[in-house]
Amino acid sequence: MGGDGKPRRWRLSFHRPSSAAAVPPSEFICPISNSLMFEPTIVSSGQTFERISVQVCSDLGFIPTLPDGSKPDFSTVIPNLALKTAIQNWCSKSGCARQNPPVYSDIESIIYSLMGSSTSKNLDSSTDGVSDRELLKGVEEIPQVLLSHAATEPNSRNFSSSSSSDNSVITITSPLSQFRTLPSCFASSSLSSPSTSSEFIPGEASLNDVPARSSTSPVEDDDFVSKIQSLDVYDREQALIWVRKTTKTDEESRVTLCTEKLLSALKLALFSPFAALQTNAAATLVNLSIEKRNKIKIVRAGIVPLLVEVLRNGSDESREHAAGAIFSLAIENDNRTTIGVLGALQPLMHSIRSGSQRCRLDSASALYHLTLVQTNRVKLVKLGAVGVLLGLLEDTELAARVVLVVSNLAVCDPGMSALLEAGGVGSLLKVLRLGKEVASESTRENCVAVLYLLSFGSLRFKGLARDAGAVEILEEVTKTGSELAREQSWRILEGLRYREETEEVDWEAVMKGGVGHAGYRVGWRHGPNSTEF
Repeated sequence: MGGDGKPRRWRLSFHRPSSAAAVPPSEFICPISNSLMFEPTIVSSGQTFERISVQVCSDLGFIPTLPDGSKPDFSTVIPNLALKTAIQNWCSKSGCARQNPPVYSDIESIIYSLMGSSTSKNLDSSTDGVSDRELLKGVEEIPQVLLSHAATEPNSRNFSSSSSSDNSVITITSPLSQFRTLPSCFASSSLSSPSTSSEFIPGEASLNDVPARSSTSPVEDDDFVSKIQSLDVYDREQALIWVRKTTKTDEESRVTLCTEKLLSALKLALFSPFAALQTNAAATLVNLSIEKRNKIKIVRAGIVPLLVEVLRNGSDESREHAAGAIFSLAIENDNRTTIGVLGALQPLMHSIRSGSQRCRLDSASALYHLTLVQTNRVKLVKLGAVGVLLGLLEDTELAARVVLVVSNLAVCDPGMSALLEAGGVGSLLKVLRLGKEVASESTRENCVAVLYLLSFGSLRFKGLARDAGAVEILEEVTKTGSELAREQSWRILEGLRYREETEEVDWEAVMKGGVGHAGYRVGWRHGPNSTEF
């Protein structure tokens, strides 16, 4: 009550803090740019950064030191979709406007300041690290010798393949020389439908209005990208056809057209329910990925998960191009772990059995390149792929590629055990038994090399080889095979004969004389180590 006896009215003021006062959680802030993340990505070491920050650090060959003193590993970058959704929800609830994606040059300036003025001045001459720019100057073609087992196995084992050297390693010869960089869908002949054909036909009427140009201006780039993103399906399809056929024939356009805008538009097309859009987008990605410097850029744009989805559920033709694109991207060593992490192995194994012939060939080639990485080898073994691959050795068109995948699996302990368990010895010997009429010389040579690998350190190999008739088959190879196949076959036979000699034990003598007498007989068979008592 007031002093005059009247009720007093209280004024309550409610103040809502402005959005500018909202402070985001620390996990939403990029440790490099110190700003709210627009596109958070997880790196190999487990931390999350803004994607542009990682890209700039990689381009400059710079690894920052984090507040806790650790250094991140930028070798693999995967989008953190869960955190991105959490940031968007926080912005909505707090009233904070969603900021625009960071500008490359702004992040570059921040990282230059972190590197220090002296480092930035001498950056071009620095040799402390290898940047992605240097890496993208060229991915060398796959050499004739595809695999050095001792070099690819973490716990490397040296296998002698020459009588003159104890430190040489097994090498697997390459039957992939004629298609080692080009997917089957890229090198194939034209298809029936112009709207889905990856083959450029100069006299085709629908191309008369397409101007011949090797590069595009920013205005032209925005024009066809906007058409690919149009609501009109026909306009989108025609724009995709133009980009697809331009990048098919014009090597320079693969570089100039492979921009973030185009890749974002292609992602939308891959996600489209229209098969024609999916197919043309996947085929365009095959064409763009042929250019070596585009391979890492495409993977970093987040294309791989969509290619995997097309490989699972797309039309037959779109699956062909998805398999071809994954194969082409897997040629780049830095992409292999990422592609495996993003789930490509299982759909590739499915496609190698159920797809069209071109899809099967490119899926097998993709698996070969992916299994050059240890983590992917172990994953493939856990997926139960060994038995399937051994069965595919009987497919004359796939055998050359499949045996290379098998050879990669044989260099890891889980793969070797799975091969022995699944009847790998008998399957490989069966290929050799069929002869040159069925299997090429390089395929037979690779089968011998895998057998040579399996013969090391395995007590089971002898019994499996004996049951499969290895002696007779390998003796034939020593007469008719290539020089390397003959030498490795001879060494396998020597190992089998040596084991037969050392395993001959006089069990009656063991019962009478005990372990010491048994040891005497084995030592006597070894010659120089024996002792007369």
